[in-house]
Amino acid sequence: MDPHRRGFSNSFNGVQLGNQPLPILSHPTVVAGSRFDSNTPVLPRTVYLRTQVEEASRFFPRETNLVVELEANGMSVHKPKVGAAASYVNVERTDEREYSSADDHRNANELLKKVRHHSSPFGDGTQRLAHCFANGLEACLAGTGSQIYKGLVSKRTSAADILKAYHLYLAAFPFKKMSNFVTNVTIMNLAEKSRRLHVIDFGILYGFQWPTLIQRISWREGVPSKVRITGIEFPQLGFRPAERVEETGRRLAAYAEKFNMPFEYNAIAKKWETITLEELKIDKDGVLVVNFLYQGKNLLDESVFVDSVRNRVLDLIRRINPDIFIHGVVNGAYNAPFFVTRFREALFHFSSLFDMLETVVPREDQERVLIEKEIFGREALNVIACEGWERVERPETYKQWHVCNLRAGFVQIPFDRELVKAAAKKVSSLYHKDFVIDEDSRWLLQGWKGRTAFALSAWKPA
Repeated sequence: MDPHRRGFSNSFNGVQLGNQPLPILSHPTVVAGSRFDSNTPVLPRTVYLRTQVEEASRFFPRETNLVVELEANGMSVHKPKVGAAASYVNVERTDEREYSSADDHRNANELLKKVRHHSSPFGDGTQRLAHCFANGLEACLAGTGSQIYKGLVSKRTSAADILKAYHLYLAAFPFKKMSNFVTNVTIMNLAEKSRRLHVIDFGILYGFQWPTLIQRISWREGVPSKVRITGIEFPQLGFRPAERVEETGRRLAAYAEKFNMPFEYNAIAKKWETITLEELKIDKDGVLVVNFLYQGKNLLDESVFVDSVRNRVLDLIRRINPDIFIHGVVNGAYNAPFFVTRFREALFHFSSLFDMLETVVPREDQERVLIEKEIFGREALNVIACEGWERVERPETYKQWHVCNLRAGFVQIPFDRELVKAAAKKVSSLYHKDFVIDEDSRWLLQGWKGRTAFALSAWKPA
C-alpha cells in the first residue's frame, strides 16, 4: 500500500514609506476599542491598495511554485526559474504614478485576476491554497469580507455532509482522533469510581466526540448512574439560535438510549462570557469535567475589548471548579493587528493544512472540497478580510495560552504517560510518516512536517 495513503486503511475509530514607518491597516479606519488610538496614522486608500497586494504577495512561500512580478503594465505570474535561490517570491515595486488614481480598484483587480488564472479550487494543493487566499484578498480590497463571511456562516450544511467530511478528517488527519482518544480515556479514568459524570463542553458543535465515551462507559462495571452533558455553543443567526446545539442533544440522547445509559443533556446557546453558574446546572455529587477543545481561537481578546472575552471565559471555567479542565488549542500566530503579519502567518498555517490534504486525500474527493471550502476557506477569509470584532479567527500559540491559563488561576497536570505513548504509537502506525506527535511543557503537540498545528493539555483550578 502506498504509505502516503495509509491513513485511509484504518477504520474511523510595519512597511516603510519614505522615511516614515506606518502601520498597515486592512481598511483606512481605526477600529473602536482596538490597540490603535486616535493619534495612529492611517494609510491613504490608494497607498493601502498597493501595499496590501504587494506586501501580501511577498509572503507566498517558495513551495507555491508561482512567481509574482509587478510590472508597469500589470502583473506577471509564472513558474520560478530552475535554481532560483530566493526563499520568497520577489516582487518588483511599480512606479508610484502607476497607482496615483484615487480609489481606483482596477489595478488591484487585474492583479487578482491573473492570480486566479493560476489557481483553482479543484487543482493541486498549491492552486487550491492560492484560490482560497485570492478569495480573501478580493473580499478585503472590496470591503465585503464581513458580508461574505456572514453568508458563509449562515449557510446551512447538512449534518450528513458534515459527518462525511468529519469521517474523512478522522481518516486522513490524526489530530481530532488523537485528541478525542486522549480526552475520553482521561475522563474515563477520572470517573472510574464515580456513579455520576457531568461534562461541560464549550463548543460542542455536533457532539461527535461523545458517542464513543458513552459507549465505553456503558460497557464497564460500575457504570455511573447518570451521564450529563452540557453542550455550549455560540448562538446561530436567525430565529432559532439554539437549533444546532439542541439537535446535538437529541442525537446524543438517542445514542445513549441504545446502550441503556441514563443520560441528561443541557443546551446553552449564548455568548460564553455571559453564562452563569446557575445555567450550567452543575452536578456536585459526581466528577465534573470542562472540555474546551480548539474553540478558544474564536474568543475576542483585549485588542478588541479591554475586558477580554477570553479572560472572562477562563474566569468562568475557574469558578466552575472542575475536577479537570481539558484544553485544546489551534497553534497559530495569526492574531496580529497588522495585516501583513497576519497574512504571512495565516499563509504558513494554511499552506501546511492544504499540503496535508494534497498528500493523503485524492483531489477528486468531494469531502476534501467541503473541508477546503467550508472550513479552511471560511476561516482564511475571516482572517484576511475581516477586522475588529468581526474577525473571529484569533488563534494564539500554545505557549501564549499556557501563560493565560496560569494567570487565570489554573495549575497544569500531566497526562498519563502510557496514554501518551499509546497515542504516539497510533499516529506512527496508522497515519502518514510526516505526522508528528510530541510533548513540550506537558502539552501534547500534533503537527505536520515539524510544524505544530494543535496542542492539548490538562489543568485544574489552583
